[in-house]
Amino acid sequence: MRRRIVRRLALGGAAATLVSGLFALPAASPGTAAPAPDDAPPDSAFQKITLNDRPGEPMDLAVLPNSDVLHTTRVGDIWLNEADTGVNRKVGTIDVYRHDEEGLQSIALDPGFDGKKNRWVYLYYSPPQDTPVDDPTTPGTNEGDAPTTGTPEDFAPFEGVIRLSRFQYTDGSIDVGSEQQILDVPVDRGICCHVGGDIVFDSDGNLLLSTGDDTNPFSSAGYTPIDERPDRNPAFDAQRSSANTNDLRGKILRITPKQGGGYTIPDGNLFEPGTARTRPEIYVMGLRNPFRIELDQRSDALFVADYSPDARNDNPQRGPAGQGKWTVVEEPSNYGWPYCATAEKPYVDYDFATGTSGEPFDCAAPVNESPHNTGLRELPPVAQPDVWYTYGLSAEFPELETGGIGPMAGPAYDFDARATRGRHPVAWPEYFDGMPLFYEWTRDYVKGMRLDADNELASIEAVVDSLVTDNPMDMEFGPDGALYVLEYGDGFFAENPDAQLARIDFVGTGNRSPEPVISADPTSGRPPLTVDFSSEGTSDPEGDRLRYRWDFDGDGTFDSSEENPSWTYEEAGTFRATLTVTDVGGRHRGRSASADVDVLVGAQAPVVTLVSPVAGQPFQFGDTVAYEVAVEDDQPVDCDQVTVTYVLGHDQHGHPQTTATGCTGTITTTVPGGHDPDADSLSAVFVAEYTDPGEGGVPPQTGSDTVVLEPN
Repeated sequence: MRRRIVRRLALGGAAATLVSGLFALPAASPGTAAPAPDDAPPDSAFQKITLNDRPGEPMDLAVLPNSDVLHTTRVGDIWLNEADTGVNRKVGTIDVYRHDEEGLQSIALDPGFDGKKNRWVYLYYSPPQDTPVDDPTTPGTNEGDAPTTGTPEDFAPFEGVIRLSRFQYTDGSIDVGSEQQILDVPVDRGICCHVGGDIVFDSDGNLLLSTGDDTNPFSSAGYTPIDERPDRNPAFDAQRSSANTNDLRGKILRITPKQGGGYTIPDGNLFEPGTARTRPEIYVMGLRNPFRIELDQRSDALFVADYSPDARNDNPQRGPAGQGKWTVVEEPSNYGWPYCATAEKPYVDYDFATGTSGEPFDCAAPVNESPHNTGLRELPPVAQPDVWYTYGLSAEFPELETGGIGPMAGPAYDFDARATRGRHPVAWPEYFDGMPLFYEWTRDYVKGMRLDADNELASIEAVVDSLVTDNPMDMEFGPDGALYVLEYGDGFFAENPDAQLARIDFVGTGNRSPEPVISADPTSGRPPLTVDFSSEGTSDPEGDRLRYRWDFDGDGTFDSSEENPSWTYEEAGTFRATLTVTDVGGRHRGRSASADVDVLVGAQAPVVTLVSPVAGQPFQFGDTVAYEVAVEDDQPVDCDQVTVTYVLGHDQHGHPQTTATGCTGTITTTVPGGHDPDADSLSAVFVAEYTDPGEGGVPPQTGSDTVVLEPN
């Protein structure tokens, strides 16, 4: 079933002159995983435990050595789930620039992190800088939107960076003042899309960072965005980024962080340091949106998933339909974007000025002739991915089913028999040893990619198929051998109802964790505020006797052991009250689970309402939509702090296009040329948000409202 074409870089003759200094990284050691047993464990042998069901707009997670979990939100918040107590609390906030998809992207631990001598945590985020933002006093103009046409002088104010830095995680909080800057990736701000990044470390301590192509896909009919018109914003041409050997976007970068900040270049990247018109940081190029990457800790094989453009069908005048990809990378490579979807599926050269098609690109010898290119003209040949698939059923990989295209590279399980011992093991069994996971953001599943001894794909199988993973955003195996999953849920650039941080335990036929239920009445009011808490509905799968422990103020100390206690809050603040339930009867007693509820004491959260637009009103893409936002709050409302974000809704996800400021204004919706504007799956989503300044010990509170317009 598997077809793999590896075209290694030719270094003889003219090719040697054009790409002198290209290195081939020594192939990773063959996989050492033992053959899998005949039968996979049934889904009934696993249990999914919710750790945080209000994680903000979830982006990325990192599991600490003690099984605590740090996870991030796009707006810059960093949350902690404490393994011992179940308490969830915010441990840091990074100030970020927010337009279209920018914000706080990724989090990772230093490979030597122990929480004591080494406390470094890496973040990839958009610093505010001096990028233009919307002026609420000009409701008919959004100064935060970069122009789509103009001159270099018009585009220059929107030149920004996404920054890779590390911070100390000390005494349970991120020390923002401890920042050491590692690397800046230049980007074009004020226009969508593909600015995410993921961070992994290899066994030598080198850091690998994936970067998106930072290119607008909505004016290319779902095919390749290579618009070279001289007055066009360069953000419509992916040749300036992914296909540019002198640019860090659309790549996987490989660097060695230095003490005090900065980095050095390890041996074995795509271009030798000093090679003209190249960046030595580049390990893999020709990627569109490698949103998630992972690395096998035993072999250093790199697993990469890359998102596809949106064309539903092949077009002989433009090229192939969208192709999601997954591959095992063991040497420096070029994966072809924006010239080739795979090594065997070239796009067609297209002149956006005249609307005429030329010849298909040569995937064996691609050439970058874009006026936006600052790198080499002749590029390395295109490598073939291990897996590729489109919207319909794949002839080569039917196990991937049908649906949208949102590939995510998951971790390879490293089985440790020691993790299966002890009183309450949750480690996955040896069956999964050495198996990298693949998860699909749009199809809500997890697959196992079974590799042979040469790290080549042998089979694809379903993993915990009956357990819901709702738009899985990130996943890691923890030191306890359980799988930690961050789920985005269905919705658009906000905390969605189904968003959560969860853990999937392997329990076999043994004891399962209790299933806690928590409620509180009231959940807000002025101090002193007496709240009645209830655990009604809490149960245990085996019917074991339960012990109840309550932490009312989120300080990690249990305050009550009653089933239905009351607690009086004497001071103002926002408190996340946590119920931890432990089974204390039965042969395998001692498993715990937690649930929590927020209590707001003092100043109340604002209530935000989108007065207009309203669902059901007449709408077509391209319309200028007037908006009005009403805010009710117990503090004076500052309309300058009201934001309205327009999102191009696509199935159950979306691409934010612009953010306006003020209680009233207008937003001109985009015509989604990268999608079918008449497709039933498209919508215009308006998200209004307001954050008050906080008062009397209560931190700033946020309210939001969402309206979805369906095109007529």
